[in-house]
This record gives sequence, C-alpha cells and structure tokens, in this order.
Amino acid sequence: MKTSVAILVVLAFAGLAFAAPEKQYTNKFDNVNVDDVLGNGRILNNYLKCLMEKGPCTAEGRELKRLLPDALESECSKCTEVQRRNSNKVINYLRANKPGEWKLLLDKYDSKGIYRAKYESQSKKGH
Repeated sequence: MKTSVAILVVLAFAGLAFAAPEKQYTNKFDNVNVDDVLGNGRILNNYLKCLMEKGPCTAEGRELKRLLPDALESECSKCTEVQRRNSNKVINYLRANKPGEWKLLLDKYDSKGIYRAKYESQSKKGH
C-alpha cells in the first residue's frame, strides 16, 4: 500500500495526466526526472498547493486529482514499474523533508486512514 499512498504525489511529479485505455496509466511521462522536481521547491510547492486546493492547477494537476482515488483504491495496480519506483522516492522524500505537507495530503486524500493504515503495516514489514 506504500505505493498506493505515494501515487497521489508521484502522478503529479511524473506528469501522469491521462489514464490509458488499457490497464495501465500512460507511461508518456515516465522519463520525468523526479529528483529534479523534488529538488525544485517552487515546482514541488505548486503541485502540493494544487493537490490541497490552495493554488491553481496545471492540466496535469487537475487530471491527477481525478485519477488519485482510483490509484489509491486499486493499490497502484495500473502503475508502471517506473511509477512505482518514483512513488517510493516521492513518499520517502515527503516523509523526511515535508512531514507537515505529507500529513495534510494524507488527511485530505485518506481522511478515514484506510490507505495510511495499510501503508504503515506494509512499511513495518519492509515493503
């Protein structure tokens, strides 16, 4: 479930905007350098503001908000392998460097703690 929770952010950072008609989200943006996005405070904060409805969204940000519930519910089953790896990178970064924003995202997108509980359980098992 770690991947599922992380997808809420990685979809934005990877530029994942459109679900492909097949079973996976598009890989069109899998080559985006997530490290560059995480290292650019302005871009990162703009995505976070979009997700929290505190600022304007790009087209990708709007699509992210539309796809996010499906990604969480499906445990990232439509994610490519690159998206899963990037998800881990993003979640680790946010937890370590932006814990306040991470908590706000969890509170907004997982208000009942369903995915958070699964994430914490798997995190303790080393997944």
